[in-house]
Amino acid sequence: MRKARLTHLTMLAMLMVLMTSSSRHVITIFMIGDSTMANKPITNGNPERGWGMALQGFFKEGVRIDNHAVNGRSSKSFIDEGRWDVVKERITAGDYVVIQFGHNDEKPDPKRHTDVGGSFDENLRKFVRETREKGGKPILMNAVARRNFIAPTDGSAEDESLRDSKYEQPVQEGNILIDTHGDYRFAPKNVAQEMNVPFVDANSITHDLEQGLGTERSKRLHMWFLPGENPAVPEGRQDNTHYSIYGAHVVAGLLADAIVNEVPSLRKYVRHYEYIVAADGTGNYIDLQEAVNGAPMGKKTKILILNGEWSKPVIPKGKKIKYVLDSQASFK
Repeated sequence: MRKARLTHLTMLAMLMVLMTSSSRHVITIFMIGDSTMANKPITNGNPERGWGMALQGFFKEGVRIDNHAVNGRSSKSFIDEGRWDVVKERITAGDYVVIQFGHNDEKPDPKRHTDVGGSFDENLRKFVRETREKGGKPILMNAVARRNFIAPTDGSAEDESLRDSKYEQPVQEGNILIDTHGDYRFAPKNVAQEMNVPFVDANSITHDLEQGLGTERSKRLHMWFLPGENPAVPEGRQDNTHYSIYGAHVVAGLLADAIVNEVPSLRKYVRHYEYIVAADGTGNYIDLQEAVNGAPMGKKTKILILNGEWSKPVIPKGKKIKYVLDSQASFK
């Protein structure tokens, strides 16, 4: 009788351990792509961000974003440089891999160029197939839209050189956003249908965002600054490809919702905060006091704090602020 009772208690203890382990499991979403998704340095007040850099703020702590996107990479160069091998080795059962290329695959550079219907599609299939072999779950996306309100272009301009550009009197722009990606928009969807993979139409989502904001307001999404407007780019900039802090935050929120629409099991992890503070630049504020200063008067405002040790800021009279701290954040 006693032996049976001990066995019963042992089984209960093992069950509790398993339940605890399961409740603490963290899902990793790996990100592979180009500069529009990549993490960016925050030194010297750099205001450029990739939308993948901002994504963690839109997922609760049960999900960890592991962003491997790199400036200037295509599906070809990401593989050839061994970057995919690094990601592949880290994938475990139940993880996700978000795959988004196209901006640089369309370039004529032979180290990066791939062909729609040929090498581009085959690289996407490789990512999908090898993710599944590791027990992971692939999610395919097409490239985000460029802010292009001028004459049609083939999209072959070197995006990375835009960081060295300076503000000049802009050319006359129209009112209609014009595509630059051509058939590279459609290949990820075709592969997704072929291989039964969730597909997020990031191009359409960001096209509608840019078009909805219009010629002037859409500039705020990008690295578009007048001379003297931002100390980090004193001579100004006109970069219609790469995102500003604001733009990355907005696009990350839209694409987080799009991801969970295609993968409903992740829906319970999504969160939306207008004010996200993180010491590493993954929020839309690095300084907590600036977030407080930016909050409206008289309106209850929640500020999510992702990481770092913080001094409590001064809250102006009339502001109603509530802090939400994750496990990596604390007050001094």
